[in-house]
Amino acid sequence: MINIKNLSFAYDKKYILKDVNLTETEPVIIGLWGRNGSGKTTLMKLLSGMEQPDDGVVEVDGVVPYNNSEAMHHVTFMQEDHPYSDLWDINDALNFASDFNRNWDQALADELIDIFQLPRKQKIRKFSKGMKTMITIVIGLASKSPITIFDEPSNGLDAHMRKQFYDVLLDSYEEHPRLILLSSHHIEEIQPLCEKIAIIDNNTLMHYEETDVFKNNGVHLSGSSDSVHSVIGNMKVLEERKLGKQLNVMIDAPFTADLKSRAEQAGVTVEKASFQDYLVNLTKKEAEVNEQA
Repeated sequence: MINIKNLSFAYDKKYILKDVNLTETEPVIIGLWGRNGSGKTTLMKLLSGMEQPDDGVVEVDGVVPYNNSEAMHHVTFMQEDHPYSDLWDINDALNFASDFNRNWDQALADELIDIFQLPRKQKIRKFSKGMKTMITIVIGLASKSPITIFDEPSNGLDAHMRKQFYDVLLDSYEEHPRLILLSSHHIEEIQPLCEKIAIIDNNTLMHYEETDVFKNNGVHLSGSSDSVHSVIGNMKVLEERKLGKQLNVMIDAPFTADLKSRAEQAGVTVEKASFQDYLVNLTKKEAEVNEQA
C-alpha cells in the first residue's frame, strides 16, 4: 500500500519534510493532521508523484510514483481547490477521470451526482466552492484507486453535506476496501471515520497510531496550584496557565476513572480535552522539545 523510508524533501535548501517513515500494508482510512506549513500537502504530492523526494524511498502499491504513468492507476490525489478546465461540465470531468482509473465506477459516480444534486450541464467554473468540493469527492470515490488521497475534502460543505460525504465514504470503503488518506483541519469531525491518525509536525511524522491511542488522551485539570500538582505527579504537562493561585493545565494522559477520582478527591476540576486541542498542544510541546535537542 504505502511504503515511505527515510524520506526528505527540501525547497530552496529548506527542509519541508525530513526523515519521514511510514509503512501501511492494509486497507485503512487514515486521518492526516498537522498545522499549516507542517508538510502535509508536500507529503501528499510526494505520494501522488507530483514531487520527487531528495532522499529516501516513496512507494505506493509497490510502485514508485514520480514520473511514472503506471502510478496513476494506483493512486488518486484530489487536491483542495482541484484544478478543472474552464470548459468542462461534470460529464467532461468524469470522462477525463475515467480514462486514468482502471477501477473507475461510473455507476457510483452517477449515484453520487444524484445524491449531491449536482447540475450536469453547468460549467464547473460556475460552481460554488461547496459544489466544486462535491465533484472532487465524486471523482475521488468513483476512482476506487488502491490509494485515494483527499486534501481538505469537506471544505465549503455545510453540516448536512459533510454528513452525506462521510456516509458515502464509509459505504464506498465497506464495499471496496482500500487505503483512503484524509487530510483535514476538521480532525475532530473526521476522527470517527479514521482507524489510524498520522500527525505531521516539525517537518516529520511525529506519530502514526491507532485512533483509539489518541482519542482518550488529553485532560484538563483546574484548581489550586498545590492540588493540581498533587494530581499531576510525573505526568507530562502540555499546557499551563496561572491565574493568581489558580492553575489550569492540560496533561498528556488518558481520561480514566482513576484519574477522575484522584482529581475530585484533591478538589481539582477535571474534564476531557477536545481531540483538536489535544493535538494542537501535543505538537506544540514536541516541537519545542525537538528545537531544544
